[in-house]
Amino acid sequence: MKSSNKPALKVLETKASSKFVPPKQDPKTSEQGPIGDYYSKILHDLGEDPSREGLLRTPYRAEKAIKFLTCGYTQSIDEIVNEALFSAENDDMVVVKDIEYYSLCEHHILPFFGRVHVGYLPNKKIIGLSKIPRIVDVFARRLQVQERITQQIADTLMEVLEPRGVAVVSEAQHFCMMMRGVEKQCSSTVTSAMLGEFRSNKATKDEFLSLIRSSLR
Repeated sequence: MKSSNKPALKVLETKASSKFVPPKQDPKTSEQGPIGDYYSKILHDLGEDPSREGLLRTPYRAEKAIKFLTCGYTQSIDEIVNEALFSAENDDMVVVKDIEYYSLCEHHILPFFGRVHVGYLPNKKIIGLSKIPRIVDVFARRLQVQERITQQIADTLMEVLEPRGVAVVSEAQHFCMMMRGVEKQCSSTVTSAMLGEFRSNKATKDEFLSLIRSSLR
């Protein structure tokens, strides 16, 4: 039987050498900071080659992304509200529902996302409607847990508006439960915070829940 003269095919490997050597910096990524450098090291430690074409700019992009996703740390509630408080005689419930949000689980730095429903009972003051979703984003764009976001939104509106009550309901899906761990893709989590008359008056609480019921899963 004749032996083949064809050379054996080489198996392409992407595994990096054991010693980490920072890749040459692309001029387009000259603004990459220390966070990007850490991402380069992480890629290397995972067995990748940070200098290959597909990954060359990944640390730079990842740094920009994580800074955006955690920009709530540098935002001020006073600057967000920006004096958008107005006198009003209305004392009926105000509800803003289906406010989408995206956050990062502080335990695994994996996304969780969902919707928030907010209600308050004015006490001679109302707030610009767009400010409520902005307040949600301030707390969502941090390393978080859903329970804390829900309470922080309620406490902040209570402090800023001094209303007769605040209600917040949050529902979300967590990637740390969906793509790892127990891997339950259909599960969702609901949390709530009821302050003032929403806590002390069952009829008020029930009215709020009836107004948002159609939005709940």
